[in-house]
This record gives sequence, structure tokens and C-alpha cells, in this order.
Amino acid sequence: MIYIIGSLRNPEIPKIGNKLREIGFEVFDDWYAPGPNADEYWQAYENGKGSTYKQALRGWAGRHIFEFDVAHLSRADIAILVLPAGKSGHLELGWAAGKGKWTYVLFDQEPERYDVMYQFANEIFFSREEMYKYIYNEHLVKKYPYITY
Repeated sequence: MIYIIGSLRNPEIPKIGNKLREIGFEVFDDWYAPGPNADEYWQAYENGKGSTYKQALRGWAGRHIFEFDVAHLSRADIAILVLPAGKSGHLELGWAAGKGKWTYVLFDQEPERYDVMYQFANEIFFSREEMYKYIYNEHLVKKYPYITY
């Protein structure tokens, strides 16, 4: 299963998920469903209760959302970080890499500032088509050589 990591504000997430499903993969991108302002709504709710960030992380909503994401990331074989993404996305990719999962990064453009740490990922891509073909060949063809893209 492929877990897509990215930003709630990135409208490309469901498109990438749909294409990977079309190719033949099981994809988890359901975390995207709450919409682009989910984090801000959660923060406003917690602030309204007088919670600190630390308290919010340990509250029912913070724990539930975290456990939901971790449960699905845990069952994934492959994690793809779709840029741009924030700190959470990078933490998720690092966690997945540390667990020995296949990890990939899809850049939305050539970075202004180079960063050597993306080498923790198994591969990086600057084109969706290149990524789709690579993942298809690495993870479907080698496993099921009779499937064609």
C-alpha cells in the first residue's frame, strides 16, 4: 500500500492518489478529507479551551488524528512525500524511512536551496510521470511481471 504524505492545502494530493490507484496500487490519502483548514480549526478549538500546544497534542483530538495517521502509515509499504509539504510531512517521511519502508519525494519544482538530506529517500522525482513509471516498475512489475502499465 502507498501512503501519500503531503499538505492539506495541496489540491494535487487526490489527483496523484487517483492516478496511482488507476495504475493498480492501493493508496491511502484519506487524511486529506478534512480539508485545507483542518489544522487551523483544531488550533482555534484548542485555543478556545485555553489549551497549550502541548496539551492539545495530548488531548483526544490530537491523539486520535495522530493515531489515525500512524496506523495507516504503519501498514504502508511505500511512502511518497508530495511537495510542498510542512514539518509534519517531513517527520512522517523520516519515520517511514526509519522503519525501512520505500520512501520517495515528488518535488513540485527544482529547489531554490539544495538540501542533502533528501538522500534519505530511496528516490526523488521532479515529474509525476517519471514517478508513476518508476514506482510501477519497481513495485508492480517486479512483483507481478504480467501486469502492464
